[in-house]
Amino acid sequence: MSNVLKYDTLTTQSTEIPRLNLGVRWLPIGGMLIALVGAFILMLMLGSVRIPLDEILTIITGGEASKASWQTIVLQFRLPKATTALLAGAALGVSGLMMQTFFRNPLAGPFILGINSGASLGVALVVLASGTIGGVVIAGLGFAGDLALAFAAGIGAAITMAIVLLIAHQVRNSMTLLILGLMFGYLTSALVSLLLYFAIPERIQTYIYWTFGTFSGTTWQQLQIFAPMVLIGVLLAWGLSKTLNAMLLGENYARSMGMNIQLARIAIVSVTAVLAGAVTAFCGPIGFIGIAIPHLCRSLLNTSDHRTLIPATVIMGGLVALIAAIIAEVPGSQIVLPLNAITSLIGAPVVMFVILRRRNIAKAFS
Repeated sequence: MSNVLKYDTLTTQSTEIPRLNLGVRWLPIGGMLIALVGAFILMLMLGSVRIPLDEILTIITGGEASKASWQTIVLQFRLPKATTALLAGAALGVSGLMMQTFFRNPLAGPFILGINSGASLGVALVVLASGTIGGVVIAGLGFAGDLALAFAAGIGAAITMAIVLLIAHQVRNSMTLLILGLMFGYLTSALVSLLLYFAIPERIQTYIYWTFGTFSGTTWQQLQIFAPMVLIGVLLAWGLSKTLNAMLLGENYARSMGMNIQLARIAIVSVTAVLAGAVTAFCGPIGFIGIAIPHLCRSLLNTSDHRTLIPATVIMGGLVALIAAIIAEVPGSQIVLPLNAITSLIGAPVVMFVILRRRNIAKAFS
């Protein structure tokens, strides 16, 4: 291929440019990786109780902390939370990148196909509708309640994924799939609104708390399910790198190169659904990370090659998720801010900055 397509981070238009340097940008990616490790350790240190760095290193290397309470805080609470944030950020970053490439739309995100809405409907049915499980969820939101929420969100996301895959198999145009996904999201949101209208205040509060998003509700047992789903999804996304690169040039070009567009569409949608559905099931609807991270990585690395962008979005997604989780904890206090508010405060300025620094901003809204 003598020329490759440069994906414009603002418009759905594309232009051919000379071949990009396909080598990995080791320096910025190495810097992101160092920052990721630092943020991970910082999250273990900070919180309502500050734990010294040497104690953190002792605990995570298998030693005994000078205080038994510190050992419990790190191993039972902060380490699962930091791991969850790392995995969720990576999953959202990669799935957002795939959706932006698939639809050739800079505003596309991991939940654009309605996966998030389907998961939200599943949780709403459990929390807001009457029944035994709803009572369990409301009664303190302990382990059984968290597991019920994750299960309900997973079922809702799985059903949505099945519907989207069925549609993807039938339609030939990606824009049609995009519109149908958005309409499905509006439909499920309407159903959730009706459930909210007829629900009692206590259950409404529980549902609203879930919509804030959190990395702290995942236990080690749940991570045994969540982590493999994310890791497998990221590996499958990496395997689709060449397919995603070809689709940057448009489906007609990819088809002329012998690619099975129908199979590629189903593969990309399936991987995105697994990643986005897993995050929503275990962490709630985490917004803006999936939209902002791909833009940030493209701007930082100045490339559209997915063999470089997918590892970069894994690292940057985990880094931003960890930073958002640290800020939400408000270190040194008992206050815990809504995670989605923090991710929006971080993500929105990133997207605005990337948009405003481009010369062809006028085309973005034409």
